[in-house]
Amino acid sequence: MSPMLSHAVRHLPASSAWAARLFARSLSCSSQLQAAAAQPKSKKTLARDGVKNIVVVDGVRIPFLQSGTSYADLMPHDLARAALQGLLNRTNLPRDVVDYIVYGTVIQEVKTSNVAREAALGAGFSDKTPAHTVTMACISSNQAMTTGVGMIAAGQCDVVVAGGVELMSDVPIRHSRKMRKTMLTLNRAKTLGQKLSLISKIRPDYFAPELPAVAEFSTSETMGHSADRLAAAFGVSRLEQDEYALRSHTLAKKAQDGGLLLDVVPFKVPGKDTVTKDNGIRPSSMEQMGKLKPAFVKPYGTVTAANSSFLTDGASAILLMSEEKALAMGYKPKAYLRDFVYVSQDPKDQLLLGPTYATPKVLEKAGLAMADIDVFEFHEAFAGQILANLKAMDSDWFAQNYMGRKAKVGAPPLEKFNTWGGSLSLGHPFGATGCRLVITAAHRLKKEGGQYGLVAACAAGGQGHAMLVELYPQ
Repeated sequence: MSPMLSHAVRHLPASSAWAARLFARSLSCSSQLQAAAAQPKSKKTLARDGVKNIVVVDGVRIPFLQSGTSYADLMPHDLARAALQGLLNRTNLPRDVVDYIVYGTVIQEVKTSNVAREAALGAGFSDKTPAHTVTMACISSNQAMTTGVGMIAAGQCDVVVAGGVELMSDVPIRHSRKMRKTMLTLNRAKTLGQKLSLISKIRPDYFAPELPAVAEFSTSETMGHSADRLAAAFGVSRLEQDEYALRSHTLAKKAQDGGLLLDVVPFKVPGKDTVTKDNGIRPSSMEQMGKLKPAFVKPYGTVTAANSSFLTDGASAILLMSEEKALAMGYKPKAYLRDFVYVSQDPKDQLLLGPTYATPKVLEKAGLAMADIDVFEFHEAFAGQILANLKAMDSDWFAQNYMGRKAKVGAPPLEKFNTWGGSLSLGHPFGATGCRLVITAAHRLKKEGGQYGLVAACAAGGQGHAMLVELYPQ
């Protein structure tokens, strides 16, 4: 595929002028949108006859923090419990009306592998309320939400709480396989002689731990390495990546200072102070960012710590209901969850192109075009990844040769794109990001006077997700 992608780069739009306009244009446009919300546009609803309307009542997240900071001494279920309690406090939801709880996570704590259940019990939900945990890499909470959507649509539930959690401060570290095998065999040994014989076979290298890595099992390649190759294939320069990362941090800081991050709820960390805001938002300067060395492909790579999302601790929770149930309980929903799709592609050369493949499919399901979308919320794993997706989406050649499409879908306009920051700045707890994207889209639609939002994300394994969010009538 690499030679073909190199050919694709030559046929993609030139990037230098686009890069020069990127930062200033996005800032000016987003400030105009936030200064005075536009009048709601008159568009058709995406409701369909015979299909139950499913709504987002509200969604919250505890502050997303850089790993190794205030959450370092906790466990994943502690974070998930805090998000659930924050949702209960925000909505005044009676615990006994919740039919089901679904959580997403990626790196599971062995002691609480079904973290949804442990968090629910800790948050005071009845032990009669079922809960299960799903995993789908960076779209795990997306999967949790759509699992809830499916349950409600099927008539199995009326009220589902979905969410996600990740604690990168404390990930499981295993003994080597040789050591594990020896220890398990030793546990079954009957006599002292058998035990001594097994112990005598242990060698020093047995004690070397297996450290977890953010890497693809099928390719043994780290996601950062894949992002570097993807950026190179699509001709995304280091300058463009740093500019986009600076944009993300600057817009996130503006949103944070302006009180726009309404989904964040405070969390009193046991034994420590109350955490009230994300701590990874750090606008820098192009000069400072330019001093950082490549993080993955050395010495010539373009992906650095400054233009990548950082290891993050955090949790989110979102309340989903059938529209009838929400209205019967006196709630004013924030948004409808409409069409969604999941996609998969080559986990080596197209690992992070999920949004490119998922976006046109979800638009076609709903009978919409890119121009109909008022708000875009895309997951930013790496600046190079997000910019490569924008270029791929704007390429007829890529659409025709890799997606089996007659023409490109087109790139989202930056004035509608991640204007309150993204994962590069707000943080990316793998299992929790999807819920942040959805509730942010709902808040932006209300603030900016739009009707349709499109949420999209890539995930490890070469997978992706896209969902349409429709503002609830105001």
